Amino acid sequence: MKFGAASDIGLVREINQDSHYIPENLQMPLFMVADGMGGHNAGEIASVLAINSIKEWMKENSADLTTEKNIQKSVVKSVEYANRHIYNYSKEIEGCRGMGTTLTMGYLCCDKIVVGHVGDSRAYIIRSGKMSQITQDHSLVQQLVQEGKISENEARTHPQRNIITRAVGTSSEIEVDTMTIDIIKDDIVVFCSDGLTNMVPEEKLIDMFSNETDIQRACEIAVDKAKAEGGNDNITVLGIRF
Repeated sequence: MKFGAASDIGLVREINQDSHYIPENLQMPLFMVADGMGGHNAGEIASVLAINSIKEWMKENSADLTTEKNIQKSVVKSVEYANRHIYNYSKEIEGCRGMGTTLTMGYLCCDKIVVGHVGDSRAYIIRSGKMSQITQDHSLVQQLVQEGKISENEARTHPQRNIITRAVGTSSEIEVDTMTIDIIKDDIVVFCSDGLTNMVPEEKLIDMFSNETDIQRACEIAVDKAKAEGGNDNITVLGIRF
């Protein structure tokens, strides 16, 4: 297994409010992407707090991370822990009111990856030349698609596509989506912020990750492509090749 990650401020934003985490070693095979939101640098604070809080919680409870069921519970509890931390911080620190962050995370165990998800960052799996979205966006346009009010194509360019309906830290309670994906040889799992998916279509991402054997380089190529297409948001890409 190889993994890599790349993050860039893009061409429009004044600060990179994205954060991510890849493990130093596989004793704790945890992977995360967070896309913060909030005025000034509050979004950056929220995404960093989410990453650090979850990492801290997972390390302190590593003895429980032995079965799929326990990992799913731990993913939810760790995000709840991060949510409380960010929410309380936002109430205490002037300038951070209302800040929050998306969070898409994965933890590997026994040829599976347990995914936790809040917001509109995404997790994908590329298998046999096909790319499937693992997560579902918590966004206004996704709701409109589900209600049949707009099409998938219309959602890609909708003026309100950046409005999310669920985030970590914006309220005292949080609902976390979890799902477990079986992993087979040659699978590629990609986590990314919407700065990538709003700029680069999925068919282009399939080519980038399938044709580049160096997963770190594939992440960098994806970031470069998003910038070439306009780079109007922060861009973060994390890839795992099995």
